[in-house]
Amino acid sequence: MKIVKSKLSIPPLPKWADLILLPAINLAMALGVSAIVLLVIGQQPLQVISVMIDGALGNPRGIGYTFYYATTFIFTGLAVSVAFQGKLFNIGGEGQAVFGGVTTSLMALLIAPHLPSVITIPIIIIFAAIGGALWAFIPGYLKAYRGSHEVITTIMFNFIASTILVYLLVNQLKPPGTMAVQSEAFALSANIPKIHSLLESIGIEWPSSPLNASIFLALACSVLVYVIIWRSRFGYHLRAKGSSEGAAEYAGINTKKITVYAMMLSGSLAGLVGVNELAGVQGRLTLDFVAGAGFTGIAVSLMGRNHPVGVILASILFGILFQGGAEVAFEVQGFTRNMVVALQGFIVLFSGAMAFVLAPSLAWVLFTLKITSIKAA
Repeated sequence: MKIVKSKLSIPPLPKWADLILLPAINLAMALGVSAIVLLVIGQQPLQVISVMIDGALGNPRGIGYTFYYATTFIFTGLAVSVAFQGKLFNIGGEGQAVFGGVTTSLMALLIAPHLPSVITIPIIIIFAAIGGALWAFIPGYLKAYRGSHEVITTIMFNFIASTILVYLLVNQLKPPGTMAVQSEAFALSANIPKIHSLLESIGIEWPSSPLNASIFLALACSVLVYVIIWRSRFGYHLRAKGSSEGAAEYAGINTKKITVYAMMLSGSLAGLVGVNELAGVQGRLTLDFVAGAGFTGIAVSLMGRNHPVGVILASILFGILFQGGAEVAFEVQGFTRNMVVALQGFIVLFSGAMAFVLAPSLAWVLFTLKITSIKAA
């Protein structure tokens, strides 16, 4: 019997295909297009990819840098994914991370000289989350109670946060007599332990890298997000609002409060970037510590299908791109940093903006194969 595609009611992609197969196909397409571009500009794709993977995962130091980048992307990817569950497009992760870094630094400068690490570190983590949540509260409130679009408000708040950071560093926190736009160094009790130091304490030698214990915080946040979104009443209400706000309101869910709480939770996760970047690596408040991680989190969340496991895997991929790309720019003659950015852009394009272009065709293929297997049986 001939199967006519137009006469079939094709179901949506199964969950496993949406979470695993479709992102893998999109990634393969991005790499394929990147390979063509590399050939056009006179580079060898296999050499570039080999150097990239080896630089990111082929040695302990490269692994440290890769997972250091991934830690930051987990925080911002989770932040975006939480908002997406309620059909909220939070692109203010940059500003929320900045404000979380500001509150982290203020608390570190204030209390770290007087308290031990066991007290200081939990406090600065809490205040990093509070700072990000407060910076997301106003856009969330404006969205819920005034109808303002969260894309516009969160973009504007990114610029406001950057301006506040510049003002604080230039006029308040910069030590007298210095030219560098940065605060005083934190006391030692505010520094997150490095992974290589922790490994040395148990007799394992590991090269130094920025990777620090914040990675455990990022993994704990991933578990917490899963529990909140898929195992709690709030998460159910948030997903119901995301599916149909009208139906959620009809069922008695206060969608306005859910919107505000979701934005605050999203902002608190982005605010934790300051823990990794400032308390974990730089040891002081600096001007450009976020460095676009808030926007990268959008691509991470899209590629990870807004699920914590997917976000972790996508964050590792982008960590490989950042660390491996730096190695390629250094090792491969004629390969510049701009080409690395172009490669990252292709992955963002196919895994983010074009993530669902292939979904209908893939659903039809899987559906057809399933019918064929039933007929053959």
